[in-house]
Amino acid sequence: MKTRSITFLLLVFISAQTIAQTVDPAIVAANKTFMQAFGQGATTMGTFYATDAQLFPPNGAVITGNTAIESFFKGAFESGIKKSTLETTSTEKAGDRIIETGQYTLAGADGNTMDTGKYIVVWKKEGSNWKLYRDIWNTSQAAK
Repeated sequence: MKTRSITFLLLVFISAQTIAQTVDPAIVAANKTFMQAFGQGATTMGTFYATDAQLFPPNGAVITGNTAIESFFKGAFESGIKKSTLETTSTEKAGDRIIETGQYTLAGADGNTMDTGKYIVVWKKEGSNWKLYRDIWNTSQAAK
């Protein structure tokens, strides 16, 4: 009986330490559109980013502005990446921005996984649309 009581109290304590994560439906919808458009061309991808957006790719320089972001995606598509799957794990409102965390999978035309990892995006509104404002990610795969 004493063991059950201790186990129960331990579970209650652990549960109390868990913070509920919420996911903003507007960001989920924006990501769905992003995934559907992925691979349709670099210019299309540039439209998802704010005019003053920045990408922070792993092992690379910061990429600023829509033209540079479109060039980045052109290179990614030429390397064989054709599909992106995004899974939002949390969103948090921060003033007029939304901070999103999540996991991604990148695949080639044959459907084979080319990379998996995690990301953080800061979203901001331009007009009536949420746009990616800051986008940073890194791989979860071992270095080759």
